[in-house]
Amino acid sequence: MKIFLAQQNYHIGNFESNTQKIIAAIETAKAQGGDIIVFSELSVCGYPPRDFLEFDDFIDSCNASIERIQSHADSIAVIVGAPDRNNAKVGKPLFNAAYFLYNKKVIGIAHKTLLPTYDIFDEYRYFEPAFEWNVIEFKGKKIALTICEDIWNLGNNPLYRICPMDKLMEQQPDLMINISASPFDYTHDEDRKATIKDNVVKYQLPMFYCNGVGSQTEVIFDGASMVFDKHANLCGQLPMFEEALQSFTLQDDGSIDAPIIEPSIRVSDEALTPSSLKEEKNIDQVHDAIVMGIRDYFAKMGFSKAIIGSSGGIDSAVTIALACTALGAANVRAILMPSQYSSGHSVEDAVTLSTNLGNPYDIIAIKNIYDVFLSELKPIFNDLPFSVAEENIQSRSRGNLLMAIANKFGYILLNTSNKSELATGYGTLYGDMAGGIGVLGDCYKLQVYALANYINRDKIIIPNNIISKVPSAELRPGQKDSDSLPDYEVLDKLLFQYIERRLGPKEIKVQGFDAALVDRVLKMVNVNEYKRNQFCPIIRISPKAFGVGRRMPIVGKYLS
Repeated sequence: MKIFLAQQNYHIGNFESNTQKIIAAIETAKAQGGDIIVFSELSVCGYPPRDFLEFDDFIDSCNASIERIQSHADSIAVIVGAPDRNNAKVGKPLFNAAYFLYNKKVIGIAHKTLLPTYDIFDEYRYFEPAFEWNVIEFKGKKIALTICEDIWNLGNNPLYRICPMDKLMEQQPDLMINISASPFDYTHDEDRKATIKDNVVKYQLPMFYCNGVGSQTEVIFDGASMVFDKHANLCGQLPMFEEALQSFTLQDDGSIDAPIIEPSIRVSDEALTPSSLKEEKNIDQVHDAIVMGIRDYFAKMGFSKAIIGSSGGIDSAVTIALACTALGAANVRAILMPSQYSSGHSVEDAVTLSTNLGNPYDIIAIKNIYDVFLSELKPIFNDLPFSVAEENIQSRSRGNLLMAIANKFGYILLNTSNKSELATGYGTLYGDMAGGIGVLGDCYKLQVYALANYINRDKIIIPNNIISKVPSAELRPGQKDSDSLPDYEVLDKLLFQYIERRLGPKEIKVQGFDAALVDRVLKMVNVNEYKRNQFCPIIRISPKAFGVGRRMPIVGKYLS
């Protein structure tokens, strides 16, 4: 049996584009003698559709696309994901479904049983869990068809009270097919592979796993679809961060007619979330994920050009380099906005960076703008000493200039704040926190340095001076980040324990962190939730990012 995996990048709600893409893959697979072609979870409408699912017209459009796709499922079976209306009088109005199409008909529908409600997921808000489980018979084979989370309930601590595959095994299936929308994070590749492999080991059936690819605002889907034979040998893996269409031949004995990529005896020692921050972990994947996040955000929103404030610091330098890779250097405009507190080398470094990358740049000094602000505010400020108020005027002046140019020329402003700064509130609302999307908002400062070194892996793109200089916002004479924050080597590792691992203060202190520092940092994180709540979407690359996957009360008292 020749089975194709179609790893595709969908656009949420763009039914015409998604349907055309699906049909094109079907026709290619048919021309190559395919028996089945498999698409990813909710492929018809894109994942996650969120509250679009509450519109009847949206569901009608999904059904219309299924009908179009169905007409092409003649000599080949098509497995495609879409919502299915619940006709019962109880429960949620929809199921998350996998449609099995053949002979231009729907010959089977599998409903998702396990509906995740953690981190970025909120599926139980929209969908009813499956209440029956049936294999689908096709060309003499019984197929156990499941959807994403349905295969994630193995191990020592299952999240749900039911295991769909246990139900399906009662009907003696011959193979497993899982359609998925499993998001990327830099800890997830081995964990996902181990989960799929655990299913193969337990049920002793071959597995065809089709994952989505592409960025949906802040969520990245990395693809990496896989095929295992019944002995748990990895026999096929599609690329990460790319669309792909590949066929695999399943033999009657459960073997796959393909060389073994990774034998069953290999066991990964990687955990879902490491016990400590490893800033270089899968940094190549982090790089490619952010590039995809920028590229898809612009393409799917209909944007083409970006603008970035270029300070000569590490964060803006890495953001500019990533944007140039994603959009092309000609489409990335850097604006240098030195003040009287900016060092000369900062301007020189920023110019060198843009020269190396070949992106356009402009220099707009803000001293005169800043002086006018101070002059107009003097009657109110009186003779009060210089403070954060004067510092933030500089940042907000830069934000105004960037947004003025963006509005005039149709650019989208890329934000350069990193996760360490966002965690501790080290940023200015309506100033350096302005932007359409946060490029580095899920990267700790140490990871930003790792990204810079990765970008420079073949040649110097980011000047060495930008990487080696002491970090500074340059908003007052001699300012350094360490004046307001602990050293990043300590800060980032402490933040990782609190944010990614969700450890409380007592648990963090016993790891050897200074007790007073723990209390200070955790208070900074919690009292600055109001700032993050107003921040732009952040490209998610970690197992716990700020944004939709981390929901904290703004006025909470805990640790404040």
